[in-house]
Amino acid sequence: MLDIKKKINDFKMSRRAFVGWSTAVTAAAAIPVSRGLKTKAEQNKVFAAGETNEIWKTAACWHNCGGRCLNKVLVKDGVVVRQKTDDTHADSPDFPQQRGCLRGRSQRQQVFGADRLKYPMKRKNWKPGGGKKELRGKDQWVRISWDEALDTVSSEIKRISNEYGNEAIWATGSGEMTKVLSENGGCTTDYGTTSWGAWYWAPTMMGVAEGWNELGINDRIDLRNSQLIVLWGVNPASSSPGSPTYNYLQAKKAGAQFISIDPKYTESAQVFDADWVPLRPGTDHALALAIMYTLLDEDDPKNNPLIDWDFLNKCTVGFDKDHMPKGADPKDNFKDYLLGTLDGEPKSPEWATEICGVAPEDIRKLARQIGSTERVALLTGWGPARINDGEGWVQAFSTLGFMTGHMGRSGKMTGVSCHRSSGNGGPWLVKPGSSGYTSPENPVTNKVNHNEIFKAILDGKYHQKGEGVRKANIQLIYHQYNATLQTRTSINDGIKAHRKVEFVVTNSYNLTTNAKYSDVVLPVTSEWEREGGLLTGNREILIAHSNIVDPLYEAKSDVWIAKELLKRLGKDPKKLYPVSEKQAFFNELATSTVITKDGKDYEPLVEITAKDIQDWNVDGKPQKGRIALQEFLDRGIYQVERKPGDNYGHIAYQDFVENPNEQPLGTPSGKFEIYCETIHKESKKGWTEISPIPKYVPKTVGYEDTFDDWDKKKKGKYPFQVVTPHYLRRSHTVFDNVPWLREAMPNPVFINKTDAKTRGIKTGDTVMLYNDHGKTLRPAETTETLMPGVIALPHGAWPEINEEDGIDRAGADNMLTKPVTTGLGTSGWNTVICNIEKYKGEPLKEDVKWEQRIVFPEGEV
Repeated sequence: MLDIKKKINDFKMSRRAFVGWSTAVTAAAAIPVSRGLKTKAEQNKVFAAGETNEIWKTAACWHNCGGRCLNKVLVKDGVVVRQKTDDTHADSPDFPQQRGCLRGRSQRQQVFGADRLKYPMKRKNWKPGGGKKELRGKDQWVRISWDEALDTVSSEIKRISNEYGNEAIWATGSGEMTKVLSENGGCTTDYGTTSWGAWYWAPTMMGVAEGWNELGINDRIDLRNSQLIVLWGVNPASSSPGSPTYNYLQAKKAGAQFISIDPKYTESAQVFDADWVPLRPGTDHALALAIMYTLLDEDDPKNNPLIDWDFLNKCTVGFDKDHMPKGADPKDNFKDYLLGTLDGEPKSPEWATEICGVAPEDIRKLARQIGSTERVALLTGWGPARINDGEGWVQAFSTLGFMTGHMGRSGKMTGVSCHRSSGNGGPWLVKPGSSGYTSPENPVTNKVNHNEIFKAILDGKYHQKGEGVRKANIQLIYHQYNATLQTRTSINDGIKAHRKVEFVVTNSYNLTTNAKYSDVVLPVTSEWEREGGLLTGNREILIAHSNIVDPLYEAKSDVWIAKELLKRLGKDPKKLYPVSEKQAFFNELATSTVITKDGKDYEPLVEITAKDIQDWNVDGKPQKGRIALQEFLDRGIYQVERKPGDNYGHIAYQDFVENPNEQPLGTPSGKFEIYCETIHKESKKGWTEISPIPKYVPKTVGYEDTFDDWDKKKKGKYPFQVVTPHYLRRSHTVFDNVPWLREAMPNPVFINKTDAKTRGIKTGDTVMLYNDHGKTLRPAETTETLMPGVIALPHGAWPEINEEDGIDRAGADNMLTKPVTTGLGTSGWNTVICNIEKYKGEPLKEDVKWEQRIVFPEGEV
């Protein structure tokens, strides 16, 4: 076997050197520097005989950050010795390079890390039925063969399905193992709003895009036509790597002013020189209502127009009593609610300031800026909607766009701007093809909401949406490619649940938290060790990544594992996987499409010759295309070149806004629904009732819960609100094990300096955050760029829980979240309350000095 460790050591970069240049990379993620660089000497090539055996190849950067930029690696004798990013063309604002960040550039430490799982393992004290379940997470590992591992997993699937029924098997997330289990009688699945928050279901019911669909905002070139860009709870410089920050800068260069509304003064606010409006987490709804109240209060159609009445009257229903949908009570209109006609409480700036913390004069100023500016981009992220009772915020934010008419026209847009469509909305210009694999229907209808999944195991029941309470008896957990145990509410409940069931198995290439609390771990290949694949980043690109190295140690692909399990379960693998993994990759390439020059249709992207098919040894037909197969693979990317006035632009909702009667929306009224009966009716099938208009309700475990009394005079047991911002050290939970990134980004907890001073906390002190659900430690970083009363705990740290005191040392955010479900089933990661104090125990070591999760099974050295 290739001596990977020796070769890695021969070529490794020191952490100090990495930190030196990663500082520049971090800055580049916020403000691209030295753009236009093209390293011509580093183009892809294979050296002739007698020369050094080196080749540049496109490597997958496949993690769910929303960027998925171009990642090139130099392979020498089977080892990656260098990395670089996009230099495939000259850089320009219209045709930007797709540049990677420090995470992608450190990926070889992830793929070749010393903590890779090398072979199948089982827990020493496990046996059918669970064995010593309480030792999950701390038991010794024993190395086993693939045959033993697969036999064990398949026999447990058979035993548990026969004894308890297929409902007793839970496949987490989605992936190849869900297909296997569905083919074998089915399994319980889970669902939720992990990233989207309330933007997942509610918006489409009222006629707007849900935030994953790219059609909700205008494209990046039209963004340059906006005069004012409001970033409401969205921070592209940190949470949307790749080109978004660069695209926003082009709008700034074109003259746009920026406002950032956020509990934290973000990297984006700094880069764009934005006016900062700090507010309390989960109170965005109240602020939006007060802005809309001010628009009503100060609107003068002749001398000071702040409201687009023409838009409201033609394109919406529910704003006032004269424009209510059929069957609705006129008195339930939104305008009268704003004015307090029925409840006696006008939603004025003075009312809102007690909730959100923004001064009344600042609210009025904000309303005037949004209402009086001709072309405004009202842009939000998913973060403000990742709250309990968050649907009302989605309704309120959208209604603000309706009132001001900032939709459907050039420079005017209202919607979600984050992840893959950050600052660049519109349909895909390049579309990946399909593999030829199939997905069977799952016969089991049990679907458990993310907030209830661990409770379903512990309590034996859960709420089936649209039906009511169902019994649950989950006895087998199969973890696929996800981080369920640390990205669902209440990690402590999750550990208890894992120690209750009879069998837990995980496919993984590191000892993730899922794997750590398993009975059997199956080592899988990373994307660098597979045949290749396609990745989408933004609407203008398609990335083709290639195989970089052979599978390390005894790692196998998820597809290989799925096929082997199907055989042992008495099923024919060819039903789900009729072609090889190589053929599947070829199929994806061959069926990929690109928009035609006129912008009206799609045509094949890749040109394939008979020789290509012969060289690949696959089935296929020659075809014409935009780019030759080998050229596409060598470049690693196809990017549609943009310019102002081209055929690829996008103005969200333009057809409807220009002609609402002939181009109706898919709502019952055919219009945007400020009064949305659909949301109200659907909420009755869920957990808590939602008003058809965006009425403010105090959020469960929100700001109001930081007080002991209703009139907010006495702070309670847990006086701080917690937000969980994305952090450049990780992509959600991925990369948290990489030493280079641990040194570059130390992962503190951020606290306002005034709050810190009152508790005797200074920067560098180890502090403990705690509430009824858990305790976690972190070094403190005191700052003036955070709203008082708010703590920012970066999302995604791998928990390191001391079994003796139950305290997590890593700052895992879901140690503190309450397993509560509201509304349509939204998860509330940013409605969390806690207390914080200086830790009296031993101070934390720097994360980079912690031991990695390197597994040495019993008998191994």
